[in-house]
This record gives sequence, structure tokens and C-alpha cells, in this order.
Amino acid sequence: MAAAGDHEVKLLGFWASPFVMRVSIALNLKSVGYERLDEVLGSKSEVLLKSNPVYKRIPVLIHEGKPICESMIIVEYVDEVWAGMGPSIVPSDPYDRAIARFWATYIDDKLASAIWIILGKLEGNKEEAVEQIAAMLPLLEDRFKNCSRGKDFFGGDTIGYLDIALGCYLGWIRAVEEIVGVKLLDEKKTPLLVGWSERFCVDGAVMNVMPRADDLVELSKVM
Repeated sequence: MAAAGDHEVKLLGFWASPFVMRVSIALNLKSVGYERLDEVLGSKSEVLLKSNPVYKRIPVLIHEGKPICESMIIVEYVDEVWAGMGPSIVPSDPYDRAIARFWATYIDDKLASAIWIILGKLEGNKEEAVEQIAAMLPLLEDRFKNCSRGKDFFGGDTIGYLDIALGCYLGWIRAVEEIVGVKLLDEKKTPLLVGWSERFCVDGAVMNVMPRADDLVELSKVM
């Protein structure tokens, strides 16, 4: 958890959820203290159903008793509410902001669905899903080159909006690599992304909330 004592901040989530991880990283970047309330796998608490009656899913950030839903919406909320704390997460330039949102939507549309198909949570061809991820990564490699401008992260010197959008899936990508026996993040094909992923995972805002691939593989068997 982050250091500041904003105890009116609560996060409904689950340790393995990439979407919950996005919110945790954003809060950590801003050094906002929060209480983590984990849901039980396969059930939905009364607090969750009350806080998100539309989608009935995590994550939900509860700030001063008011719920905010959907991971990237919450990330933007955190960046605005605690604007004076930590690095800026959302790009300040309107064009850069629009491009970051476009790629975040693309990642959730293509990468998430492919991972869930491989894990059996969605119907579909698993081999095609693996190919879909493999085809995405060179595009994201090129996007990193353009966004980072030679720096460590999509956001430049520090973790930003697109880093959070993609980085939350790194544990699951590694778990998928173990499950299917295919190397997806390959130094020969996507060297910039490989280097970025290593820096992202050891960042102080990330390292304590990034699940181990082995634990995710075991969880996938239960799921």
C-alpha cells in the first residue's frame, strides 16, 4: 500500500485482476493510502453490488463514500483528484491523451479477450488467440518507440496512462507463456517492450501488486 493516510479511500478488487492492478498502481504513484477489500472468487459481495449495480464487477474505488467504476476511468479520476501528488499519469496534451485512450481501448479489446480465450473463460480458438497476441506486440513495440521518445516508459521518464493500461497484463502474459509453451515477449522481435516490461515490474508502484506468473497459472486451473 502507498504511504499517505487517505483512509477514506477503499478499493474493491481481487489480487489477480489486471484491472484492479491498474487502480493500485495509480494510487501508489500518487502515494495515496487506501484500504483494499478483496472479493471472494466466484461470488459478489453486497458492497460490490451496491457500489456497481450496473456491471456488478471490480474494480470499484470508493472515495469519501462515493463509488467510481471501470479501471481506466478510475485511473483518470485518481490523476485529477490527487493532481498535486506524484507524477502526472494522463497526458496533458489533448492529442497525446486521445492517442493514449485509443491504444488503451485497443489493448482491452484485443489482448484481454485473447488471454481469456486461452484460459478458457471465453469461447474461441486458443491457437488463434495466441496468434492474435503475437500480432499485437510488434504494433505495441512501435507505439512504445513513438510514445517514449527514447525514455523508459510510454509516459516518458515515469509510468503513465498507457504503461498502466498495458503493464497490468504482464503477469497474465507470462502465465500464458507458461501455459501454451510459447514465448510472446521476445527480445528478438520486441526488444523495446521486453526492456520496458522489466523496468515496469520493478518500479516501486508496481512490484508489490504484480502477481507472480506461477500463482496465476495455478489460479487459471481453478478458474
